[in-house]
Amino acid sequence: MITDAQVERWLREDVGHHDVTNDVPGETTGRLVATEAGVVAGLDAASAVFDYLGVDVRERLADGTAVEPGDDLLRVEGPAREVLRGERVAVNLAAHASGIATRTRAVVDEARAESPDVRIAATRKTTPGLRGIEKRAVVAGGGDTHRLDLSHMVMVKDNHVVELGLEGAVSHFRERVSFATKIEVEVESVEDAPRAAAAGADVVLLDNVTPAETRDAVDLLADYDVLSEVSGGITLETVADYAATGVDVVSMGSLTHSAPALDLSFRTGE
Repeated sequence: MITDAQVERWLREDVGHHDVTNDVPGETTGRLVATEAGVVAGLDAASAVFDYLGVDVRERLADGTAVEPGDDLLRVEGPAREVLRGERVAVNLAAHASGIATRTRAVVDEARAESPDVRIAATRKTTPGLRGIEKRAVVAGGGDTHRLDLSHMVMVKDNHVVELGLEGAVSHFRERVSFATKIEVEVESVEDAPRAAAAGADVVLLDNVTPAETRDAVDLLADYDVLSEVSGGITLETVADYAATGVDVVSMGSLTHSAPALDLSFRTGE
């Protein structure tokens, strides 16, 4: 859900205190156009900007739609001043989100060519203030959001293990979480994967391991009722190798923090 408060912050940053540039009389139309092929996302945020400014959104593609150069993503109509004021914020949001959706779709396609059931997940490596938009963009590209914030799942990481020990950390958090909250344990060696499962992990995350090591760990976890996940430096070029190991989830921070924006253009009066 995009709130008025979010839109106000975005517009205040761009419009400033004295906008002369967009002081244009009359009514106009506008359209957001793809200038390269990709997968669209963030159109809910772009539309919210125009809605807030009193500009009518006449047409809008559904997030997750594949587009080619020249395709219209949305069309608007309203006061010229407000259309022009909303243009750059709307384009920036949609371009950023569409870049994430496009990268995610490419990764998903590569991975599922090897393993049709593997999930490609994002991480919490998101832009402050834009996590909702970025996570929805991952979904638009066919990926999984992973946890949305710290309340959604306990993740036992290396710092917890240093302080409490692997088994001690799992026991510590198991006593404190709701029955509905899963516990994920991050391990950095194949040998620690079954240890984490035996300690009571719901998900075992293999961090910074090779595809061969991932396969070995997945085999060791076959006797446990756990999900297996792998992360750390995985790219579009290597994701298929990891998917082929039989791992349940491949998580990639680069889906959100390194995806290039999709090139979009906003054209008025057409």
